[in-house]
Amino acid sequence: MFDLKTLVRPNILALQPYSSARDEFKGNDGVFLDANENPFGTLNRYPDSYQKNLKEALSAYKNMPVKNIFTGNGSDEIIDLLYRIFCNPGKDKALTFTPTFGMYQVAADINDIELVKLPLQDDFQINTEVLLPFLCTENLKLIFVCSPNNPTGNCFKEDDLKLILETFNGIVVIDEAYIDFSTKASFAKYLEKYPNLIVIQTLSKAWALAAARIGIAFASEAIIQLLNNVKMPYNMSQLNQEAAVNALEDIKTFETNKQVILEQKAKLKSVLEGLDIVKKIYPSDANFWLIEAENANRLYDNLVEQKVITRNRNSLVKNSIRITVGTPEENEKLIKSLLSISKS
Repeated sequence: MFDLKTLVRPNILALQPYSSARDEFKGNDGVFLDANENPFGTLNRYPDSYQKNLKEALSAYKNMPVKNIFTGNGSDEIIDLLYRIFCNPGKDKALTFTPTFGMYQVAADINDIELVKLPLQDDFQINTEVLLPFLCTENLKLIFVCSPNNPTGNCFKEDDLKLILETFNGIVVIDEAYIDFSTKASFAKYLEKYPNLIVIQTLSKAWALAAARIGIAFASEAIIQLLNNVKMPYNMSQLNQEAAVNALEDIKTFETNKQVILEQKAKLKSVLEGLDIVKKIYPSDANFWLIEAENANRLYDNLVEQKVITRNRNSLVKNSIRITVGTPEENEKLIKSLLSISKS
């Protein structure tokens, strides 16, 4: 039987969250002399600490109750908060599958949490036979699953993720930063079925708001309350909240740009398939391709010389480069560069 309270650090359960002036007075009208703000200017007031307008916009678009939504300063903040809520420093553990998003390790190191890393299979899927014994590891509190995965680009099998959720008596975090580019449905549809599930999404990728740092978590009301208790009082600026709301109100632009990216992604793949310097193109449900090259380091350097910047992932997947899909003009520059390198 899943019991959330047994997983939460005792000091977090006992925490009395900070109460800001904006928490204590809920109205919008009046002479505000309660928060020691400067009375002059247009950015002089503290932002909404709980991002009410943004959550309502997300609720409408995602068909998700506001009580099940947390918004943070990028997904990085959410990852850090989860370590701080569930893992005692120097004692508890988390688990993930490699290669994957590097912030799981960085946040674990910052919080003094051991991160158990299980290698993915050659097809970048989870080896459930290897995983199952680890699910009983003493003090294992969190499992991070990035799907679609970064840097490999693939989604994990739905049955494998369900197996983890049904077998592990801890918190399972499915990071769906790239889910908008995938034909797969979000695992957020399973929140009611699995009380130990947290789904992370972002407006950085498909919504083109990387600079605004909008991370989103979908979870049970109890977990959302814990996140709200532990976060900093004003964790998201008013400017960033407004940018996110404006984006969510312009679905047409979002859909148009996403379609262009997906079309360009297919075009780019057709070119990559014809290049001798490309040995393999890994399946991708994201807005990038991971490719195996003859010599990743040399290819990366050659592209840099032509002012085309990709991501050298040779340290994670041998001889691999990750190529993000750009605008049609940027992709044309990439293609011309690749063709010239291939001929040299």
